[in-house]
Amino acid sequence: MTDVAGRRRANRRGIASRETMLEAAIASLATGDPAAVSGNRIARDIGATWGVVKYQFGDIDGLWAAVLRHTADKRGDLPAGLERDGTLTERVSALIHTMATGLRRPESLAIETLRAALPRDHAELEREYPQTAAVLASWKPNWDHACERAFADLDLDAAKVRRVAALIPAAMRGITSERTLGTYGDLDDALEALIGGIVAYLER
Repeated sequence: MTDVAGRRRANRRGIASRETMLEAAIASLATGDPAAVSGNRIARDIGATWGVVKYQFGDIDGLWAAVLRHTADKRGDLPAGLERDGTLTERVSALIHTMATGLRRPESLAIETLRAALPRDHAELEREYPQTAAVLASWKPNWDHACERAFADLDLDAAKVRRVAALIPAAMRGITSERTLGTYGDLDDALEALIGGIVAYLER
């Protein structure tokens, strides 16, 4: 019994240590510093050696994949939390404004920093970072299905919903980038125009 209890305590400590490392990695990446996309830099920021980090995650690919999974777990399934009895405009508006807030969170900033440092070519990414590539690739179908569920009872054209699902992340990252860089434009107007455009397209 004592051995079992000891193993359980050790396992809990291991999980807590892994969680602490992931949170520290996210905080480091969220600074936007390209130099943060480094196993040694993350280890230093965590206050550990690369060997300790490697023991938890296997290699740099395992670390980045774990970081991405951790951010996804914290983010949750965004459209699934929307009110299912709302109008099309209410649902699109809630989705856009929720995403606008979410993209300014540390988890999203960390993802952007990491993605900017990874290979753009899919074949190269999959060859050099297979676990990381698998996590990133899984997000598109998950997002597509979540958007389908969000609008499932509104009898909308499935192809249009699919195209809107492709548009929203790209458009929102552009608006978020403008907010980060600073702009004289009214980004609240940009959000409302995006909402109106999506609603008009889906209703047409």
